[in-house]
Amino acid sequence: MAALLRTIGYQEATPDAVLGTLKAAGVDLLVDVRAVAASRRPGFSKRQLAAGAEAAGIGYLHLRGLGTPAEGRLAARAGRYDELRRIYGAHLDTPVAQAELEELRSIVESGRQVCLLCFERHPEHCHRTMVAEALAARTELAVDHLLP
Repeated sequence: MAALLRTIGYQEATPDAVLGTLKAAGVDLLVDVRAVAASRRPGFSKRQLAAGAEAAGIGYLHLRGLGTPAEGRLAARAGRYDELRRIYGAHLDTPVAQAELEELRSIVESGRQVCLLCFERHPEHCHRTMVAEALAARTELAVDHLLP
């Protein structure tokens, strides 16, 4: 039976909506795949998000090495998604990203109910989809993109 990996973006959502969606989906570990786990949006900076997740009974893990490099974030903000995929694809080949992808594979295969978090609401415009694709290439995996 394939493992299930979920993803979620918090753009246009409140922390309560995100955490409620995670709880309803049975997520027990939120994996933050932002390079910079800071946000101008209340409740989504690393400490606040980790505390909110913990209060909801959900673990929190920040895998910074799976975040998008600055030039990829700029491409995404400008709507240049092919450029984002090129930049992030090259980043995924780095030793740091490969090590964190392997850590994530191990966690998913352990049976944890994992959800990747990033900012972008639409998974097709976010690097978290590429993380899920890279992980699916390593292990039998189904992906479910949640919308808060």
